[in-house]
Amino acid sequence: MPDDALLPLPRLLVEPVVRAALLEDLGRAGDITTDAIVPAGERMEAVIASRQEGVIAGTDAAAIAFALVDPSLSVAIERGDGARVAPGDTVIRLSGPARAVLTAERVALNLLCRLSGVATATASLVEAARPHGRARIVCTRKTTPGLRALEKHAVRAGGGSNHRFGLDDAVLIKDNHVAVAGGIVPAIERARARTGHLVKIEVEVDTLAQLEEALSVGADAVLLDNMSPETLREAVRMVDGRALTEASGRINRDTVGAVAASGVDLISVGWITHSSAIIDLGLDAA
Repeated sequence: MPDDALLPLPRLLVEPVVRAALLEDLGRAGDITTDAIVPAGERMEAVIASRQEGVIAGTDAAAIAFALVDPSLSVAIERGDGARVAPGDTVIRLSGPARAVLTAERVALNLLCRLSGVATATASLVEAARPHGRARIVCTRKTTPGLRALEKHAVRAGGGSNHRFGLDDAVLIKDNHVAVAGGIVPAIERARARTGHLVKIEVEVDTLAQLEEALSVGADAVLLDNMSPETLREAVRMVDGRALTEASGRINRDTVGAVAASGVDLISVGWITHSSAIIDLGLDAA
């Protein structure tokens, strides 16, 4: 396996999310429609196929949904996470008890369509930024509650990278932290005094004057919020490699190239996880 190959998430992380979704869907009496119509011994062949172009993510979650309903169901992933698909391409092939296929169908598709949408949105920004600089597209904590690990994995499937996963794995000093602390310098100094030596400290700045303050006390990274491409270029010049530079604020496919051309290291985008459109995938009898 190549060093940069996308590794699947551990089943231990994915299964509880899928199980909760199935429990929500099955309710108190299970799939009363399928159980009433489909004989218990009926078998079927089915495929999940793409109905539009996109990048796939969430195949493991979909496979787990079918397996939890009936472990005897055969699930073959033909296009795994990170694969590009066109209309008509088969993503997953199913064979086994018809009741299990139909009962797990919606949960599997909900996760697969949602996560593929995140991967596809990420890929669109990665592609738009690539010709203009070395910046990596990164996600944020603006994720669907309960789906953070899966959505951040989908970002990686789309060629992006992950920002922090939660409040506990890095210090990110935002404008309200600065307001309460009385300034950027005291905010950074307090954070450094209370956190371990391996914890990185990033601070959000809105102006070049604030950037100079952050650099004066050795911030590890600076979040350059809602700056124009011209200001971003000046900020990168001021930093001069002393800290990681991250651009953020209303960045889309039309603007990401100019942002990347400024020379920043990272471009963080919230909408790829909080409001990307799903990719249309459907399950049909083969």
